[in-house]
Amino acid sequence: MASEQPTSPAPEPGSGTTRATGAANLLELNGIEAGYGRAALVLRGLTVKVPPRTIVCLVGPNGAGKSTVLRVASGMLTPRAGQVLVDGVDVTRQGPQERLASGLAHVLQGHSVFPEMTVEENIRLGAYSVKDRALIAERTAFVKDLFPVVGERWSSLAGLLSGGQQKQVEFARSLMVDPKVVLLDEPSMGLDPKTTAAVFEQIVTMRDAGTAVLLVEQNARRALETADIGCVLDLGRLHITGPAADLLADPELSALYLGGRPHERT
Repeated sequence: MASEQPTSPAPEPGSGTTRATGAANLLELNGIEAGYGRAALVLRGLTVKVPPRTIVCLVGPNGAGKSTVLRVASGMLTPRAGQVLVDGVDVTRQGPQERLASGLAHVLQGHSVFPEMTVEENIRLGAYSVKDRALIAERTAFVKDLFPVVGERWSSLAGLLSGGQQKQVEFARSLMVDPKVVLLDEPSMGLDPKTTAAVFEQIVTMRDAGTAVLLVEQNARRALETADIGCVLDLGRLHITGPAADLLADPELSALYLGGRPHERT
């Protein structure tokens, strides 16, 4: 499979609400060069695009720059070169709070609930920038319907929930501002296989409800099984991109990045 392929159109995802958008892609990172301090570049001319109502996953070896992509997207790290567009609007110089208002929500690696606060309090924190009470009530009803455990454990301390339940609270909190794209960093970290499967089902649920997802996941095979588009990163560059099912079926890719058996040549 040739490297540096253009992103292919996503296969038709499951049914759901289609968000109105003025651009072909809700999120674009174009020619991104980024690093930390005076250290060498982590991302080297990287381009990633996220169409509406699509799950795009970034996979690759440790140190490939996957989480750095999300930090650049959310405004936590300003790129040295390149451009970040949200729904066609240049947000490259915006900070995290402005990016949130532009339509990007970032769910960080590991657990980020406030354990001594209730589920309700955690969820409402996601809408701290929303002033319209009617809109907050509407979004609250939406996330309770999308993630039933949120409503069931509404008055419980978030720290008493299981790891998978806490992750659903994080997902729900991120949706309180009705983002265009949710950035997910290693959502399966520290979870057992059964809980991981449930978390990935919830990611599909978000996509089907109309929110695009840019996903970083160390469990490359599971991520590609869930995603519409796969992007393989290596040494800060986009190595391969295309329909996730095609990447998953490629024997050479499987051998290199997914723990599969090498392709036998004749």
